[in-house]
Amino acid sequence: MDSAAAPDISADSTTSSFKLRLQQLERRFQVLLDSSTPHWQMRWTATAGILLIYFVRVFLLSAYYIVTYSLGIYLLNLFLAFLQPKFDPAMESMEEGSDDVASLPVKADDEFRPFIRRLPEFKFWCTGQQEEF
Repeated sequence: MDSAAAPDISADSTTSSFKLRLQQLERRFQVLLDSSTPHWQMRWTATAGILLIYFVRVFLLSAYYIVTYSLGIYLLNLFLAFLQPKFDPAMESMEEGSDDVASLPVKADDEFRPFIRRLPEFKFWCTGQQEEF
């Protein structure tokens, strides 16, 4: 018999066990993320600590300035998306073609829309952490 023609069962079991292990690690990581959601002060303190360690490393090595500059621009972009509303009334009035300026509701029957961020705080933190590492 030709051994090259026979399927390799051990390779399939190794691949499936690797995928199973990877799924278990992903679930554990998601549980950690879910449990850290209400603890925003600890998350941001850890983020500030990691950034401080990174900046000290860049200063001591006197290197990675372009990477640090790019990271700063990306974090600034995330911060601006965090501050901006998801629905901008001024932009909506310009798209509709009306000449009147968008304003806050002044009557009880006017539509009230709460402030919804374009980028939620947790996603802002999570994406920033991923880029720091």
